[in-house]
Amino acid sequence: MLFLLHGEDPLRLRLRANELVHALLAGEAPQRGDLATRQHRPFAGALGLTRIDARSSPADEILMAGQSQGLFSAPDERRVVLVEHAEALKSTEVIGQFPLDAALVLVAPEPMKSQRSRGRKPAGKAAAAADVALLDAVENADGTVERYDRLLPGEMPRWISARAKLAGVTLRPDALDALASALGPDTERIENEVGKLAAWANGEPVTGPDVRSLVSGAIESDVFELTKAVVRRDVRAAAPLLDRLLAEGNAPQQLLALLLWQFRVLLFAASDPRPAEAERMAKAIKSSSGAILRYTQYARGLGPRDIARAYEALYACDISIKTGRAESDETALLLCVMDLCGVPGADLRDFLLVEAPKRGG
Repeated sequence: MLFLLHGEDPLRLRLRANELVHALLAGEAPQRGDLATRQHRPFAGALGLTRIDARSSPADEILMAGQSQGLFSAPDERRVVLVEHAEALKSTEVIGQFPLDAALVLVAPEPMKSQRSRGRKPAGKAAAAADVALLDAVENADGTVERYDRLLPGEMPRWISARAKLAGVTLRPDALDALASALGPDTERIENEVGKLAAWANGEPVTGPDVRSLVSGAIESDVFELTKAVVRRDVRAAAPLLDRLLAEGNAPQQLLALLLWQFRVLLFAASDPRPAEAERMAKAIKSSSGAILRYTQYARGLGPRDIARAYEALYACDISIKTGRAESDETALLLCVMDLCGVPGADLRDFLLVEAPKRGG
C-alpha cells in the first residue's frame, strides 16, 4: 500500500490522491478511475488519515504517523498517511521502513528533474539525484509509481466537457473550442474558469462569445488563430475569422495591437530558442517563456525578412487608422490582413504613399 504520484498536472494529482485515500480508508482496491468525472471529496476529519507536508515536517514524523494508532481508535482502523510535496523529502529511508499494515501516499506536484522521469538532461545534479532516490525507494519497496503530465491537445475537449458537467454548466460547441484554445492544458485554470462560467450562466448554455468576453486570454487565443492563418497565408480562413472578431464588438485597434504583439513573439520564437533563452527573451518583451516556446512550431519557416515585412504592414495599418485615411478602421484592418496573406493590391504602404501628397497640400 505504497504509492508515489508525480507529474506536472497538480489538479489531476490532487484528484488521484483524493481517490486513493478514500479507497484505502474504506478498505477498497485502489483502482484508477476516470479523473475527468471525479468530484473532489473533502477529507474533513477522516478517521485514520494523517496529512503531512514534507516541506515543513521531518521524515521521522511520517514513520511515526504510520506506526502510531490513536488512543480511541478501533483495533481494525486503517491508517493512511498522505505526504504532500514528497519531492522535498530529505531522506527516503523512511519509505523502506514504513509499516506494512499502513498505507503511504506520496504526492510530488513539482516537476521531477531527473533524466529518468522527464526524458531529458537533468537541470541540476542535486535535484536529479533526489528525484532518482525517491523513485528508487518506492520501486524497491514494491510501491506503485503514477505519473500525471499535462493533457494533450486532443484530450482537452473531453476533459473540459466532463468538468463542465460536474459544475452544472452547459457549454455550446463554440464555447468548448474557445475554452480549449484559450486555456490549453492548464487543468487548474480550467477548473476555475468553468466554475465562474457556471455561476454566471445560472443554468443557461454558455456560448463562444460568452467565453471570449468573460475568460481572460480567450480573445488573445482567437487572434492567435488569425495570426496562424496569416502565417499560412490562408486568406479564406483569416478573412472570416477577422469578420467574426469585429462583429463581436472587438475594436480594430485592439485586434491590431494583439496581432503586433503576437508577431513580436513569433520574431523571437523563429530562432527556436532553448527554455533558458526563451526566459531571457520573455523578459525583453514582457511576455512568458511558455508563450515563446508554444509559438515555435508556428514560426518555423519564417525568416527575419518575413517578420520585418509583417511589421511594415501592421505599422502602415496603424498609421492609416490613426490618420483616418482608409474608408474605416475595419477596412484598414481587413486590407492589412489580406496583405499579410499575400493578396495583391492590398498593401497599405502603397495607399499611404499615394495619399500623403494630398494631405500635405
